[in-house]
Amino acid sequence: MTKTGGRDGLYICLVSVHGLIRGENLELGRDADTGGQTLYVVELARALARRPEVARVDLFTRRVVDPRVDADYAQPEEDLGDNAHIIRIDAGPEEYLPKERLWDYLNCFVDGALAHIDQLGVTPALIHSHYADAGYVGVRLAHHLGVPLAHTGHSLGRVKRRRLLARGESSATIESTYAMSTRIRAEEEVLLAADLVVVSTGQEIEEQYGLYDWADPEKMTVIPPGVNLERFTPPPEQFAPPICDELKRFLREPERPMVLALSRPDERKNIATLIEAFGAHPELRQQANLVVIAGNRDDIRDMDAGPRKVLTDILLLIDYHDLYGVAAYPRHHQSDDVPDLYRLVTRSGGVFINPALTEPFGLTLIEAAAAGAPILATEDGGPRDIIAACENGELIDPLDAEGIGERIAALLGDRERWRRYSENGVRRVRECYSWDAHVESYLERVVGLFEGEARAVRPSLPDHVLTQVDRALVVELAALGDSTDAAMRRRLVETLRAHRRQAGFAVVSDRPRREVLAALKELGVPTPDVLITRGGTQIHYGPRLSRDEGWSRHIGYAWQPDRVYNLLAQTPGVELRSRAVQGVHAVHAFIADTDAFPGFEALENQLHQLDIHANLVRLSRNELLAMPVRASKGFALRYFATQWGIALDHLLVAGGVATDEDMLRGNPLGAVVTADGAQELPGLTDLDRVIFTRAQGPGGVLEAIEHYDFFGACALPAESPSDGVAS
Repeated sequence: MTKTGGRDGLYICLVSVHGLIRGENLELGRDADTGGQTLYVVELARALARRPEVARVDLFTRRVVDPRVDADYAQPEEDLGDNAHIIRIDAGPEEYLPKERLWDYLNCFVDGALAHIDQLGVTPALIHSHYADAGYVGVRLAHHLGVPLAHTGHSLGRVKRRRLLARGESSATIESTYAMSTRIRAEEEVLLAADLVVVSTGQEIEEQYGLYDWADPEKMTVIPPGVNLERFTPPPEQFAPPICDELKRFLREPERPMVLALSRPDERKNIATLIEAFGAHPELRQQANLVVIAGNRDDIRDMDAGPRKVLTDILLLIDYHDLYGVAAYPRHHQSDDVPDLYRLVTRSGGVFINPALTEPFGLTLIEAAAAGAPILATEDGGPRDIIAACENGELIDPLDAEGIGERIAALLGDRERWRRYSENGVRRVRECYSWDAHVESYLERVVGLFEGEARAVRPSLPDHVLTQVDRALVVELAALGDSTDAAMRRRLVETLRAHRRQAGFAVVSDRPRREVLAALKELGVPTPDVLITRGGTQIHYGPRLSRDEGWSRHIGYAWQPDRVYNLLAQTPGVELRSRAVQGVHAVHAFIADTDAFPGFEALENQLHQLDIHANLVRLSRNELLAMPVRASKGFALRYFATQWGIALDHLLVAGGVATDEDMLRGNPLGAVVTADGAQELPGLTDLDRVIFTRAQGPGGVLEAIEHYDFFGACALPAESPSDGVAS
């Protein structure tokens, strides 16, 4: 337990990177990124914060400054009440971007979240990530802070890829449109790292997570989402909500039973089949109205290709079946209209229908049930659990348009069955799907994870230069060049000495400490203030090279070096140095026979199958390093910066080997200064906080110092010269 804001209890951080998230008037259905997940995380934050054992909940999302969206999303912080907050983090361009374009900026998001947590001065008890991109962030936050990680996938990349392939999309198109391999890799990584995976239905575990190599059913727990029972209620006696006026524009007899579908304009939601079912059924056309709420739109022609096609198909099908006067398809609706639409279904004696091809859970179904509307829903996914629990509707085959029409007509015509479904839904949603029930189950399952480790204390070195500086130059050993760079290296050393009391100096390497020290001596570079070696598994300070024992304890979590060493020793094609020269937290190996070696991915899978917690880092084509999951150059860099109170945007990192990527990404100022840097680090070429210098080695480091005005403003230049350094 910790004290946060004067209140004792748990501090929980939720992470949901993409979408437009705010406390009120959520724009559900605006696009593919503003679906039920955005409502879920806001309601979860509020419900958790109401619990007496929870002191504070922060929901981290991306800050958006864009004239195309509301100014609410530009506010750095929003109070949700009961000590729950939305914290908006700057990450990448200010404008609103689809989730597929955010991957390059997620390290900046990690750094921004860490800065907020550090400023708050309280270590979270738990990180809970939502969706794949947040999972990437959550893994890094949890490893850095040494706290448990929970994850909710909401939807999964392998499932989506399989569905798109079945629809006829090519693998190349799927990859370029959805960054699918990046997403799936992030999902595998979070499944390996997470202490708990929260799912909504048992079907997710069996049929969706079952497609993943690193999914562990023992980590998974079914906790269905809740519904806001104050917002979703049956209709009162007198009921004429504002949305009625909008529907009357479309409907000749608005009092008829309403057949309502509400979803994003997404092809998977299968709205077209529902229109076919309604339009081809003469009895329905005579007795009911069809209402389709498919997000909000101004001009369909300006929308992305997917929603544009769905909405165009809707209009064409309504015209084909001549449903004018019996079908409503409003262009706009407000968040507050949604409960009223469900109530109109109940008041009119209608039905709410979800005809999606597949539905992971079906939040709209329990919202409709809470308002007293009977439901018909796809037999593929979560609706099976909801209808089994609430006995308030029936499952349908989403591919059988004729059958859907028959089922709608039969339910509308059987008033006794309709009344039973309506009453069951109102009663049983309150028993099974309230947010209070959700968070009670949630906290029961995660309470055993809350016994986190204390943050490492700052090393006691009162006279160390790091206590006096506000910035640091961090250089990969390879960036210091060789014998041909002696003149530039002397100039770099002189520059650092001249600013000794202003900037710290750190050297980073994948090599052991003794090799790094020998190389520095040969190059004529003095012992740095910070030495990070063996891929980030060791941190030493000052001329006496005092070891940071706090870091060693932090990364030692779940580390089993003997098991790692033995597995590598038994792997065909691998040769190991003796145990005597291995690091405490690193096992160094060579691939002596590439034909016999099973491959990097196969070795990673074997580590996981044997429940060995380790990361594999490829140092070169024939060399690898195994280390704890909490260790890397990037993790070590951020740890040292946090310990000494140096802001990440006041670090200038110069590197150029493949293992430097997580050190260069994020909020530090970065420079790739080696001859092979573009080949080794192709993923950094489009980042505005990383430059590829013209000069190489120490000359490139000096170029970067000048580019960022490191000893002055220490920031990105206002404008990069058009013919200068590439970024």
